[in-house]
Amino acid sequence: MWCVSAAERLFKVHSSVAEALAGQQPVVALESTIITHGMPYPRNLSTAKEVEAMVRAEGVTPATVAVLEGMVHVGLSEDELDFLACSKTALKVSRRDLPYVISKGLSGGTTVSGTMIAAHRAGIPVFVTGGIGGVHRDGENSLDVSADLSELGRTPIAVVSAGVKSILDIGRTLEFLETQGVCVATYGETKSFPAFFSRESGFTAPYNVLNAEEAADLIVGMLSLGLQSGLLLAVPIPVKHAAVGQQIEGAIQIAVAEARQKGITGKYVTPFILQRVSELTEGQSLQANIALIHNNAKVGSQIARALSERLQKTEYRAQGGSQIHEEKNQGSQSRTVVIGGVNVDFIAKGTKKKFLYGQTNPGSVFQSFGGVGRNVADCLSRLGHKPLFISAIGTDSHSDAVLNYCKHMDTRAVRRLQGLRTATYCAVITESGELNLGLGDMDIHSQIKEQYVSQYEEHLSSASLLVLDGNIPVSTIDYVCSLAKKHSIPVWYEPTDADKACKPFVSESWKALTYTSPNLAELCTMNQTLLLPTPKVLPSSLEDVLGSAAALSRPLLEHLCCVIVTLGALGVLVCGEHDSGTVNLQPQKHNRPRRWSDGRDPAGTGYRHLCAHGPSGSTPLLVLPSPHRSMSDCGHHPPRPSSCLAVAQANLHMDGVLIG
Repeated sequence: MWCVSAAERLFKVHSSVAEALAGQQPVVALESTIITHGMPYPRNLSTAKEVEAMVRAEGVTPATVAVLEGMVHVGLSEDELDFLACSKTALKVSRRDLPYVISKGLSGGTTVSGTMIAAHRAGIPVFVTGGIGGVHRDGENSLDVSADLSELGRTPIAVVSAGVKSILDIGRTLEFLETQGVCVATYGETKSFPAFFSRESGFTAPYNVLNAEEAADLIVGMLSLGLQSGLLLAVPIPVKHAAVGQQIEGAIQIAVAEARQKGITGKYVTPFILQRVSELTEGQSLQANIALIHNNAKVGSQIARALSERLQKTEYRAQGGSQIHEEKNQGSQSRTVVIGGVNVDFIAKGTKKKFLYGQTNPGSVFQSFGGVGRNVADCLSRLGHKPLFISAIGTDSHSDAVLNYCKHMDTRAVRRLQGLRTATYCAVITESGELNLGLGDMDIHSQIKEQYVSQYEEHLSSASLLVLDGNIPVSTIDYVCSLAKKHSIPVWYEPTDADKACKPFVSESWKALTYTSPNLAELCTMNQTLLLPTPKVLPSSLEDVLGSAAALSRPLLEHLCCVIVTLGALGVLVCGEHDSGTVNLQPQKHNRPRRWSDGRDPAGTGYRHLCAHGPSGSTPLLVLPSPHRSMSDCGHHPPRPSSCLAVAQANLHMDGVLIG
């Protein structure tokens, strides 16, 4: 657990990047070795700022990646860019270097592989660089192969570059990428693979894409398959800057020979050659380098924007460790949508009758996955329905565990928020099961905002049933209820606890509800919010409990179809419209206000008590007459195969009431 928390503290996402990602806006990752090792100061700083400005001009958020004082940053402030550009001790940080640099609290520019790791962790699918590393010349003997290639083989990021640096063995690099399963495509009308400063290398790519839209489709294909390998998009340098390519190539040959003579190897080769080539070409290579980086930034930003637009029309669902994409107009068929919280619960149960405070007590600790919304979606899934579940979790070990546990559910709309913690709850209970102390860390539920939920409006407006739990913000409840009223969609509200039960009732939203499933305390809160009288002390005897539950449900039934009052060990009281000897869970006409006159309910209201299974397994049935109209015999009837019935079953199962 400590290692996970420490890992979370070692990654810092800039607020502008986090905001863009949370809003599903396009973001482009940028490497930083070009700042620390690719250009002299102050040209490195001005180029970095120019590139970020070009990305923003395309309507995309830049996220320059670097390690600063032992922390991986995704997105840098101006001061942090200045610090990095001026640093004389910044290291070149690849995958292998990350542990050392972090453990020592050092700073450095991230290479292609280092940037890919950080971008993938932050949830950024597009990364722009100048050129990637590759197999070095004579690599078949030295085995000098850049970690960029193996990273492309195991990290699902689309890398936009000017191909492979021309100082490398491009042919063997392409062969190595093929072995790693990396899809390679050129950007433009030909498959001629570029060589950084030159538009042509003499080698061809297996594929090409003509524009940003085709590139975005290719990335969607990569992400959809869940292959866990990356994609290389090779963008030729602009024609007007390629004229000096031959001159630069001659200078490269000279610089390579000098590096060999001086015994320069490993990560020091590229900086030496780039510097030497700049000297030999009197700065022309530097200008060409800047030009291709600018071009890559522009193309990469256009691809990121096209990808973002494409992903707005396409959604993903986890299945068997992979991701299958579905078009929204296909996935929006009539179905249940559940909006609510996810919790990781820790239950600590003492083994003695009394706790000894101030010291360790013997007991057992269990972990389970909860959250009322998640529980309902889980139960519905296990009952044969496939609801869309909308929620929010962090990017921590708990979130990974939740998604792994919920593979049988449709969790594509569960939002993962960088820098926030997945909700957790810890309950300390006595040997007999009584709650002694509970602690909750559930701030993330407030992030299930209207802005995010509205992205699924097509699903919401065509749903067969909308289920809300009390964890979500009032504004989100109001939005969903207004949408449900507009499209005549039934809404089920699970109040979660007494404090949250009031949320729909602080406005007119409650009149759009069709079902609710409070306990007696939550039902009191609902009535209190409506300024209705409630008992000062909750009753304890079965007769009084049922009488109070019936009386408190009656005002809600003026607009709701059904109120299911959960009574713990006493079972449940189902309150609603009397229909052929039972309580109707299917409203004849959604949100049709009942008209009460002369103290009578012309539609007829029934109250059916279902006891929890006792030791004998029997299910005693008690029928209460409506306060103003008797209900005839309530024998068992075959349940309707509907979503609302399934939610009722889900709620009863969650509350430990087994109804057979």
